[in-house]
Amino acid sequence: MHFQWYPGHMTKAKRSMQEDIKLIDLVIELVDARIPRSSKNPDIDQLAGNKSRIILLNKVDMADPALLDSWMKYYEGKGYLTLAINAKKKNELKKVNQLIQKACQEKIERDRKRGILNRPVRAMIVGIPNVGKSTFINSFAGKASAKTGNKPGVTKGKQWIRLNKQVEMLDTPGILWPKFEDQTVGLHLAFIGSIKDELIQSLDLALDLVEFLQESYPGLLSDHYGIDEKTESLQVVSQIATKRGCLKKGNELDYDKAAFLLLDDFRNARLGRITIERPE
Repeated sequence: MHFQWYPGHMTKAKRSMQEDIKLIDLVIELVDARIPRSSKNPDIDQLAGNKSRIILLNKVDMADPALLDSWMKYYEGKGYLTLAINAKKKNELKKVNQLIQKACQEKIERDRKRGILNRPVRAMIVGIPNVGKSTFINSFAGKASAKTGNKPGVTKGKQWIRLNKQVEMLDTPGILWPKFEDQTVGLHLAFIGSIKDELIQSLDLALDLVEFLQESYPGLLSDHYGIDEKTESLQVVSQIATKRGCLKKGNELDYDKAAFLLLDDFRNARLGRITIERPE
């Protein structure tokens, strides 16, 4: 499969971010803890320039805890302040506020020396589609400040949000980069639903997911679906279709329906806590 998705509003969003960056003290990037490499947009590094940086690994409740620390250390080794969060849990967001203050400590001290007190940190929140930005902002602000949705492309315009006395945040639409140099990145983004399902072949994607799970999480598919997973990936999907009653007219197996079921189970962590990528 060849993955490509870059709607027009993303080009506009990138241009707007380039204009807004001069107003910003800090760039906070959300990545998906299940694919911390593929969900990090390399364009953001160039856009952010020399601004302070935080990476939040979101959806930790869905990610493999055994790999979380190694990913945190990986990004800390590259000079980012990092924090693992579940954006749906408001009580975790106190740590985010503390990290923002730490990231902007020099700026806050500089303001204090100039006699400027209590000026809020201005942060830009960025991330690819469907990474949980809107949920994070709503939790952090304590009210429904940004639209949320379980599909990519819900946030299409920017908005300033006063989170508290210490932080103002500029929300931006999720942007992907124009071309995936490595198609594995596109595959991993498709796994978590950051590329619209209408633009991909769901059965092919499900077969790739089966092969990954067979290799990296052996026994998981057998345990969850009550099938024999030690066979070819198409046969695995066939068994899932049989077990879950995915049938067309005439009692033919509906492979597409079974593929959607598998992908949905993965995306909603019904298969357990799974991380697709390992750090270098």
